Amino acid sequence: MWKVFEEKSVTKSLKKIPKDILFKYKAWIEIVKNGGPSNLKNYAGFKDEKLKGNLSHCRSSRLNIKYRVVYTDSNEVKEIIVLAVTPHKYNEV
Repeated sequence: MWKVFEEKSVTKSLKKIPKDILFKYKAWIEIVKNGGPSNLKNYAGFKDEKLKGNLSHCRSSRLNIKYRVVYTDSNEVKEIIVLAVTPHKYNEV
């Protein structure tokens, strides 16, 4: 069982996103809690990819065409830290 933590800015930004994106984000959390980031490849809607540049230590999963979940993971402790749920603006992370 993985643990998912959110940064304070994520909690604030979740109040502003559309309800359908919030629903998919909650589904994403449950998928990751049950099997970790590797479990995301079993679900077609959540494309998971490693980021490049100054966010090379992070990963991103698609919630839809516009919104992404940016997160870091630690296999040793089995925890995920969500850095942002953003409309594909990585420079704001």
